[in-house]
Amino acid sequence: MRHRVVLVDDEVDITFALKIGLEAEGFRVDAYNDPTVALSNFTNNKFDIAILDIRMPKMSGFELYREMTRVDRRTKVLFLTAFEVYREEFEKLFPDVKVGIFLKKPITIAKLVSRLKEMGD
Repeated sequence: MRHRVVLVDDEVDITFALKIGLEAEGFRVDAYNDPTVALSNFTNNKFDIAILDIRMPKMSGFELYREMTRVDRRTKVLFLTAFEVYREEFEKLFPDVKVGIFLKKPITIAKLVSRLKEMGD
């Protein structure tokens, strides 16, 4: 089964590189640089996994994830960040979500693919 991924990061170079790398590994990827556009294209049962940057203009990755769960609670999430993660903040917002879904940028495609495959199982 090919996993369907929604990738949202405000940095064009990052979304481009990750999309190319993930598609080469067999994932189907919809990539967005604007979280509001990503949300408007997010529908129930469309994606298996969401890869979200935490710090973006207009809407943080945490805010985007909260809105996405209102549409589809089944989609798993993986947060990318170049900054330190404040687990307390995340746990307050999402007490039911398991911590361990954070990856620090920069990240290799191999490491990202490995994590996505673990999540997809």
